[in-house]
Amino acid sequence: MAFDVIISGGRLLDGTGAPPYRADLAVSGDRVAAVGRLDGARAGTVIDARGRLVAPGFVDCHAHGDAAVFDPAVQQAALRQGVTTFVLGQDGLSFAPGSAATVAYAARYFAAVNGAPPIDGPLTVGALLGCYDRAVAVNTAYLIPHGTVRYDVMGPSPDAAAPGDLARMRAHVERGLADGAVGLSSGLEYLPGRYASAEELAALCEPLGGLPYVTHMRAYGAEAAVGMSEVTEIGLRSGAAVHVSHLHGPAGVLLPLVEEALGRDVDLTFDTYPYLRGSTILAMVVLPPDVPGAEPERALEMLASDELDAWWPGLEQTWPRLTISHAPGLEWAEGLGMVEAAGRAGVTPAEFCRRLLIETRLEAGCVSARPDEGPEGEESVRRMLRHPAQTGGSDGIYVGGHPHPRGFGAFARFLGRHVRELGDWTWEQAIVHLAAHPARRFGLADRGLLRPGFAADVVVLDPVTVSDRATYAAPRALATGVDDVLVSGTRVLAGGEPTGATPGRALRPS
Repeated sequence: MAFDVIISGGRLLDGTGAPPYRADLAVSGDRVAAVGRLDGARAGTVIDARGRLVAPGFVDCHAHGDAAVFDPAVQQAALRQGVTTFVLGQDGLSFAPGSAATVAYAARYFAAVNGAPPIDGPLTVGALLGCYDRAVAVNTAYLIPHGTVRYDVMGPSPDAAAPGDLARMRAHVERGLADGAVGLSSGLEYLPGRYASAEELAALCEPLGGLPYVTHMRAYGAEAAVGMSEVTEIGLRSGAAVHVSHLHGPAGVLLPLVEEALGRDVDLTFDTYPYLRGSTILAMVVLPPDVPGAEPERALEMLASDELDAWWPGLEQTWPRLTISHAPGLEWAEGLGMVEAAGRAGVTPAEFCRRLLIETRLEAGCVSARPDEGPEGEESVRRMLRHPAQTGGSDGIYVGGHPHPRGFGAFARFLGRHVRELGDWTWEQAIVHLAAHPARRFGLADRGLLRPGFAADVVVLDPVTVSDRATYAAPRALATGVDDVLVSGTRVLAGGEPTGATPGRALRPS
């Protein structure tokens, strides 16, 4: 027997939920060719996995790598955690589909999250997927972003969608699905997604078939009942599967809401990451909802005038929770808390925040401690990830000099802390949550399991040493314990170092 790659001597976690078992794994081309005892078999590359676990590559269900995925450092950060697939197009805003003006809007509004588009617009979903295909070391899958679609049809208008608008938006969704999108995303705390009704969203979900509606809900934490009620309504109206992004907050509030939706026969899943702080664009955190962020010039006029003077005093409890992650032109402030940065500038936090937003033209980003986690925050994280509907997502943002560490450590933290140290999952449960379950959710039928004929996305990890090293103080530190990774049968990480190969596929539902 001759193969391209043999991974020998390891214990296999095949993604079915079965406990690890001793087996070799052989790869031919981009597929798993054989699993079992392969004594006497030959291969051009042999990877010694003695003392290691061999698992299917992990699917990051929520990654903001839409531009950053082209950065070899970001690819290495993902691979060092065992992540072989990014699901992009999150929170209702990304680069396609749309005209050049729409692409420019989405890129500007979400600059602190997604970065710059890979090519100038206009862009279709198919063209964007073409930019990723075999150009990077990890796979990519793409959600049609509702906010981008709405802007392309209605611009920044807060009006309800008229029948003609809805028809044009639905045509965008249908074309995006035909191009290979794996679902539809929304961002209902961002613009212009905030203006959409449940009726609008349900109508756009109808073409999805078995693919999911993925949502950054309208409310989280202690107010999550508002968001979950709308999610449930959309699922029931449209018949679509639903997936809630970064479902964080008090587990005692959230899990009953999840069970209520499931009890009403809504096909619901959600993703979480193992941290107590979030990260987003600063404007969303600090500006009142009536500031038209979808019209940046008007928002900047308001900031430069006295129109918001009565707003800033109400944020005194917010300033200590904020760390500046991205501040183009004011890079000295990146990594500093808002209070400390203001002190260094010799102004109040409100005045410094206003200056930051104006000078970065609303592009500033922040890391924020969530006010509703409380002393039970860690226990809530643990309870949420143990729910069978949970999948892993980093919500990784790679823009800025001092990003949240979750993009560089979330999946390694799942394994090192929540499996090895805390026992929240067994090893076999971890692989279901991080690989098999998300692959099914996004229609990636030939991934997430290690079986003959499946795509050879394979991770070799050390159960004793796998750990995250990224912290809030040093957010870009690479994880340890994952040294060998295959993507579509090609070795992309060897001895912890990138090989330079770029076999990542733009994945389409199968």
